[in-house]
Amino acid sequence: MSETIVYLIRHAETIAETGNRNTSETMQEINEKEILSVEGEEASKRLSKNGELQNIDSLWCSSYVRAKQTAKYIIFENNIEYNLDNRLCERKLGNIDDLAKFMKDKSSRDPSREQLAFPEFKTRDGESAIDTNKRMTEFISEILLKYEGKRIAIVSHCGAIKFFLLNYCNVNDNLNLEYDGKELEITSPCLLKLSFRENELLSLEQII
Repeated sequence: MSETIVYLIRHAETIAETGNRNTSETMQEINEKEILSVEGEEASKRLSKNGELQNIDSLWCSSYVRAKQTAKYIIFENNIEYNLDNRLCERKLGNIDDLAKFMKDKSSRDPSREQLAFPEFKTRDGESAIDTNKRMTEFISEILLKYEGKRIAIVSHCGAIKFFLLNYCNVNDNLNLEYDGKELEITSPCLLKLSFRENELLSLEQII
């Protein structure tokens, strides 16, 4: 059996929306429409030039705007199309009051880190780490079956990527993920290389 390479990519940095907003959009709709900052666009261009992301056979990404904006440079470099799947979207935060109550006494101020420690927690209309892991795992299992021996790029989000990696990583005392004794940094953007044989992970490496 030949190895299948999956590149897990977190989207680049988004613009800070601090101005007035006269709109009826929900928080979920606002989240889905966030766009890359100028710096994020430049980082996406640099990312697409990385040697690991050449000769990609297929690219899949979240339907969120910032994920598609990050992916567009990779598809241009590889002369391929991108495919969308909602299972790659960020976990739904749901009710903001519930989230604020959950985060009230937390020191990290990062819900995705705190949900690593409390994987069953979710707000009204939101998703838990366990919920998100289930759909991400389902999607990637399908990809490994469909694209055996290929090189696949997947553009997703911080929480979604972290919660999928719970399949293979430990959570340390700082609420960060560790694989083989090394701490992973799910920054914007980040690039992780996972090598599989069938559905078995052989190695996980942080490239960026």
